[in-house]
Amino acid sequence: MNFKKIVSRFYVLLLSALLVGGFASAAGAAATISVGALNDMTGATSDVGRDYALGIAEAIHYVNDTGGINGKQIKLHQFDYGYRVPEALTKYKLFQRLGVVAVLGWGTGDTEALSPTVTKDKMPYVSASYSGHLTDPKKTPYNLFFASDYSTNARAALTAWFDKKWPKHKDYGKRKPRFASSYMFASPYASAPIKAIKDQAGILGFDIGPDQDVSLFAIDTKSQNLALKNFKPDVVWHGNTTMSVSATLRDAYSLDLGADHIIDNWGYDENLPKLAAKAAEGAMGPAVCAFFGEKVPGMDKVVAYAKKYNPGIPANKRLIRTVQAWADVLILREALMRADKAGKLDGESILKLGFETMNNFEIGLGAPPVTFTATDHRVTSVVPVYEIKNGKFQLVEKVDLKGRWPEKWAKEWMGW
Repeated sequence: MNFKKIVSRFYVLLLSALLVGGFASAAGAAATISVGALNDMTGATSDVGRDYALGIAEAIHYVNDTGGINGKQIKLHQFDYGYRVPEALTKYKLFQRLGVVAVLGWGTGDTEALSPTVTKDKMPYVSASYSGHLTDPKKTPYNLFFASDYSTNARAALTAWFDKKWPKHKDYGKRKPRFASSYMFASPYASAPIKAIKDQAGILGFDIGPDQDVSLFAIDTKSQNLALKNFKPDVVWHGNTTMSVSATLRDAYSLDLGADHIIDNWGYDENLPKLAAKAAEGAMGPAVCAFFGEKVPGMDKVVAYAKKYNPGIPANKRLIRTVQAWADVLILREALMRADKAGKLDGESILKLGFETMNNFEIGLGAPPVTFTATDHRVTSVVPVYEIKNGKFQLVEKVDLKGRWPEKWAKEWMGW
C-alpha cells in the first residue's frame, strides 16, 4: 500500500471515529436538527478536502458546545464521496431520507450537477465550491457560500499582478503582457473561472496564449511547461489543487519557464511552499479567509477545537482549509438561527429569513463581511491577493472589482 493510500485511510478512520464518538450525545438529544455533509477524503481533491472535512466536524462540535441552534443540537451526517459525482447524487438522496434541513457540500462538479435538484427541493446547499456559476439567485437560489467566487478571485489575482508586477518588468511599456492558463480541462472546478479570467486579461490588454491541460493527479508536467515556454508567458494562471500545482511549479522552475504564477485559492495554501520550495517563491493567489493560526477574531476557537478533537495532527500540519470549513458552518448556523427564531426551519425560510437577511454579517476568521440579497449571492467584491516570500504569505493588494468596474460588476459579471 503506498503512502498516499495509508494517509487517506488514516484520515477516513480518524474522522469516522470522531463522528461516531463525538456526535453521539447530539444524536441522542431530544431536539436536534439534521445537517448533511459531503466531503472528499480519498478522491482527486483529497489533498485539500481532508483538512476541510476535519474542519466541518470540529466547527459543528463548536456550534453544539455553544448553544447549538437556539438550544437545538445539530446532528451531522458526514460522508466521504471520493469526488465522484454519481456518489454525491446517491448521498444526497440519503440526506433526504435522513431529513436534513441543509447540506454542507464540496466539489464544483457535484454541486453544479445537484443545483437543479436542490432548487426544486428548496434545499439550502452551502458548498466549498465557489463557482461563479452559482451566484445568480435567479438560476441557483439555494446554492450559497461565504467566500468571493472563483471568477471574482481570478479577475482580482490577475489584476493584482498587472498592478504590482508588470510595471517592474523590463518590457513594460514596450509590448503587451502575455498570459496563459494551466488547469484540468475536464474538471468543472478547475475550468470554472477560465472564461472570466480571459475576459479580464482582455480588459487589461494581455496577449492570451494556449491553455495547458494538467490533471489534478499530475506529478510530471514537463510537456505542458515546454509548450508554455514556446509562448513565453509573463504570467500563468493555475486552476488545480495544491498537489498538482506544486508539481507544475517545480517543473516550470527546473525548465526555467521565466513566468510569474498566480494560483486559484484551492491550490494556494500552507502546503504549497513546502511542496514546491523555491519554485513557489513569488507565486501569487487569493485567500478567502485567514490562514490557519493567524491572529484574527475567532481563530482561537478554530485552533482550540482542532487540538481538542484531532490532537494527533500538529498545528503546523493544519491548513487554511479548516478555516474555510468553519466559515461555511458559521454562515449556516446564523441562517438556521434566524429561521428557527421565526419558527420556520423549512428550506425556503432558511434561505429567505436566514441567508438573505444577512447584511455585512461578520463571521470573523479574516473572512469578508457576508451579504446575501434576493438578487445577488456574491458576498463581496473585495479580494485579498497574497504573494509567497521566504515561504510565508504576504498581502500584496486588496482588489475591489466593484469599485474599479462598477458597471461590469452590476450588469455583466454575475453568474460567470
